[in-house]
Amino acid sequence: MTQRNKIQTKRSTDVMISDAVDRQQSWLNRRRAATRAFLRRFNLFTQSKEQTKIEEKTAKESTLRAYWFPITCAIIVILIAIFVIFFRVNAPVKVIVPSVPEPIIKSVDTKKVSNDKSEITTPSFDLVRIEKTGNIVVSGRNVRESNISILLNNKVVATEHTNPNGEFVYVPKNPLKPGNYVISLIDADKNIKSADSVFVYISERGAKNSVSLLMTENGSKVMQAPKLNDGDLVVSKIDYLDSGRLVVTGRALPRLRVSLTLNDKYLGAARVSDYKTFGMGVDVDKLEPGKKYTINIRLHDTNGTTIASVKHKFVMPESTGCEDTFYTVRRGDTLWVIANNFLRNGVLFSIIADCNNIKNPDLIYPKQVLQIPVKK
Repeated sequence: MTQRNKIQTKRSTDVMISDAVDRQQSWLNRRRAATRAFLRRFNLFTQSKEQTKIEEKTAKESTLRAYWFPITCAIIVILIAIFVIFFRVNAPVKVIVPSVPEPIIKSVDTKKVSNDKSEITTPSFDLVRIEKTGNIVVSGRNVRESNISILLNNKVVATEHTNPNGEFVYVPKNPLKPGNYVISLIDADKNIKSADSVFVYISERGAKNSVSLLMTENGSKVMQAPKLNDGDLVVSKIDYLDSGRLVVTGRALPRLRVSLTLNDKYLGAARVSDYKTFGMGVDVDKLEPGKKYTINIRLHDTNGTTIASVKHKFVMPESTGCEDTFYTVRRGDTLWVIANNFLRNGVLFSIIADCNNIKNPDLIYPKQVLQIPVKK
C-alpha cells in the first residue's frame, strides 16, 4: 500500500476526540446510575418501621386538615337528602287571598261625550296661505262635528263641517282676483263669530308678492310674507333711508358674493356669511319722486358667474315732508299694508317708519296717528 492510500484511510483527529468524549460520558452515566441504586437500597435498609408509621399517620392528618370543609358539606347534603326522601311530610299549603270589593260599573252617556264642546268656544284660524295659482287655503278649528261658515269681506262664501278633532279646511273652487280681502269665521250652529280675522293681499305679480296677516286684538301677525327670490337667492328687505342710503338684506348660499345694481349702475357687493345671510348698505344719489327705478340683486359663484338674480321695480313716491297726510291706525293694520295702500308698494314701509321715528316697524298700535309721505 502506498503512502497516498495510508493518508486516505487514516481517521481524522476530530472523529477520534468525539469518540473519546462519548465513551467517557457513557462511563459517567453508568457510575451515576450505580450510585443512585446503592443510595436507594441504603435508605430503605436504615429506615426504621416506627418512622414509617409516624409518616403515614402525619399524611392522614394533613389530608383531613386539607379536605375537612368539602367533606363536611358532602355529609350535610347527604343527610338533607335522606331527610327529604324518608322523613318529609306533605303538609297542605294555605294561600290567603285578600277580599276585593266588586267593581262598580257606571253607564256612560255616549251622546253627552260626543256633544261635549267646552274645549273650544269660538272659531279660530290655523293657516291662510296664498298658492302659486292665486288661490287661497284656509284651515282652522271650531267645535268638533259642527258647521262653520267662511266669510270673505263679510259675505258668506262657503260652509264647512269640522272633523272629530274640530279641524276644517276650505279651498275656493276658483282663484281669487288680485286685491285686498278680509277673511273671518262664524259658527253656523251658534252664530258665534271668530275673534280674529285675516287680511289677504293678492298681488298681480303672483303669490310670492302676496301677503296674509292674522289680525288680533293685540296686533297683527304675518302668516305669509312676500318674497323676492330666485332659487338660492332670497331678498327679504329693501330699504331706502332719508339719508340717501339703500339697504338690502336677504339669504343665499354661504361664502358666495352678492352684487347690487340700481338702474344698471353697479353699487357694490357683499359676501354671504356662513349663516347664509347677507346685508348691503350703499349711498346713492337722491331718488327723484315719481321716477321709475329697478334694483337688481345678483348671486355669483366662485368664478364670478351669475347663478341667481332678483329684480325689483318701483316708483319713488313723492313726499310732502310728513306734514299734510295723516292716517289713524286701526286694529290689525301693519306698516306693510299701509305702505302698500298709500305708496303702492309694501316694501317701502321703512319710509313711513322713518318719517314717524318708529324704531320697530313690526310694532304699531291702534289709534296711533301716522304721517304719510305722499303727494297731495
